[in-house]
Amino acid sequence: MILEVVKYGHPALRQKGARVEKMTPDLEKLIADMFETMYAAKGVGLAAQQVGRALQLTVLDVRGATERPSTLELDGKEADVLAFMPLVLLNPEVKGAGDSLAASEGCLSFPEIYADITRPGLADVRATNQKGAEIAFRCGGLLARAIQHELDHLNGILFIDRMARADKDELKPQLNELQASTKAALKAKK
Repeated sequence: MILEVVKYGHPALRQKGARVEKMTPDLEKLIADMFETMYAAKGVGLAAQQVGRALQLTVLDVRGATERPSTLELDGKEADVLAFMPLVLLNPEVKGAGDSLAASEGCLSFPEIYADITRPGLADVRATNQKGAEIAFRCGGLLARAIQHELDHLNGILFIDRMARADKDELKPQLNELQASTKAALKAKK
């Protein structure tokens, strides 16, 4: 089922996610619905907060992003990123590594808004997958950027919080309009 992706101004986007302690049928359904929602929106990552759930859960799939390659290392050896997708991360711990790089980012909760965001070029990731197995890997390229972006969501941080002041000032009219329409829609639902 395709879920509503909440937009900037929705309080769920600022909530830190609760740890996921065990896999349940409801959680399995949420993961399946999040993948369906992400694919329908043509995204590469989606955090639970973006569908109104404050959990330490994100789904990712970079297979369709051929113009922005990714790298993956498992146990210190190069691995096939595509074979590792789609990816579910529960309770992820991420450490940035390598040189910081600026690259364009967008967000499904901020339609048609993009800006260059500086992040470490590599990410060391530890998490649990949907089967309850511990996974650990190092990634680079788009996958590293997407994971760091989604980790921010899990902690209530938005990509606009990482924008250069000049970019944020330039986008201020669009951001204000999006926030106001989201809040008006939420008020209308009450």
